[in-house]
Amino acid sequence: MGFGTIFFIVVAAVVLYQLRSVLGRRTGHERPPYDPYSRTNDNAVGRPEGNVVTLPSRRVPAEEPANRYEAIDKAAPIGTPANEGLRRIQDADSTFDIEQFLNGARTAYEMVVTGFADGDRKLLKNLLSPEVYQGFETSINEREARGERVQSSFVGIDNATVVAAELKGREAFVTLRIVSQLISATLGPKGEVVDGDPETVAEVRDVWTFARDTRSRDPNWKLVETESEE
Repeated sequence: MGFGTIFFIVVAAVVLYQLRSVLGRRTGHERPPYDPYSRTNDNAVGRPEGNVVTLPSRRVPAEEPANRYEAIDKAAPIGTPANEGLRRIQDADSTFDIEQFLNGARTAYEMVVTGFADGDRKLLKNLLSPEVYQGFETSINEREARGERVQSSFVGIDNATVVAAELKGREAFVTLRIVSQLISATLGPKGEVVDGDPETVAEVRDVWTFARDTRSRDPNWKLVETESEE
């Protein structure tokens, strides 16, 4: 073995010794080995870093409104029988929402008026109580027997206000005064105008009562009484 070979062996031994003394020493700041199933990894759920969002451990209940009758008080003056009736209905049926009811009643009103003009018995049967439907059907039958038809155009509803409300047992009743604009005329067999005016917008005032069983799973209200306000 020559001198050069011995020299390189000595140098290599010294270098390896120095590397081992540095790399093999623990300083206390080393990162632990990566464990994809550990809850302490950088991407664990609950850490605020990156795009991770901490989820709440339980649902926080919504605060009760200061006045649970606020919407009812807007629909009917406080202290009136209508207001008291609406409050009792809401107490009996927690799903009752007076604003949704009024919107639904407006839609139902237009559907009933146009359905009656068109003689749409199927539509009317779904919206009316059996007693009210019988009256509407009789009128339609008599009109058809005379060879008459209704030419109608619904313009819109100006106002729909609560005039009465009550709870009878489990049955809720809400009465509305509805003011609408309508073009309507009844035409005879030859197209002659029998009643109304096909070119004039007329104001129509109706008082309609809707009812619903507060314990029923069916959320729909039925029209149970109609009256024209002169």
